[in-house]
Amino acid sequence: MKDHADDLAAAWSELVATARRTVTDGLVVGTSGNVSRRIRDLVLVTPSGVPYDRLGPGDTTAVDLEGRQIIGTLRPTSELPMHLTVYRGTTATAVVHTHAPHATAVSTLVTELPPIHYMTAALGGPVRVAPYALYGSDELAAHMEEALRDRTGCLLQNHGTLAYGDSLDQALDRTAQLEWMCRVWLSASSVPGRTPNLLSPAQLDAAAGRLRGYGQQDRHHG
Repeated sequence: MKDHADDLAAAWSELVATARRTVTDGLVVGTSGNVSRRIRDLVLVTPSGVPYDRLGPGDTTAVDLEGRQIIGTLRPTSELPMHLTVYRGTTATAVVHTHAPHATAVSTLVTELPPIHYMTAALGGPVRVAPYALYGSDELAAHMEEALRDRTGCLLQNHGTLAYGDSLDQALDRTAQLEWMCRVWLSASSVPGRTPNLLSPAQLDAAAGRLRGYGQQDRHHG
């Protein structure tokens, strides 16, 4: 039992650290994003409206996969439907939702982020924009689920981003990559009289194949 408690404490500490990074990395302002981590049938999640720098070990907040609160007294994030939808439909163990500024700007302009960079392949292909729906609603969660089909990240129209992964680090990295690609596309597409070159499906497929082997085995990549 003590081992389980220790696992939860460590996971909560990592979740809080990740949430704080979304602020310091400029991906959210104030308490506008949220982060979650799944451990078996338990979902640790940031609480609603509490600044991340005020969260401590005693603020652990967790729900089951139906959204029933299991641990804590603070109300879970209002975006809980999106997090639970991801966990019910994928093998994800971590979800990061932000209001990243460049990504949010792009979400108001297009229905899909143009493939401006090969890291598009790391998210499963061109990133879709989920149609707008009221934050915290089941409708938004349904739109997000469709946008995430065969993808590990999406944009939320006039709202922000959502990405998931096998760890908090991976979910946060995918979020940061998505924000960076949106920034690059906005910068390139704003040059008067010029249209950005985009990658073809074949080029993205080739990049996906290379990325699957990325790491210490591939020393020619950064």
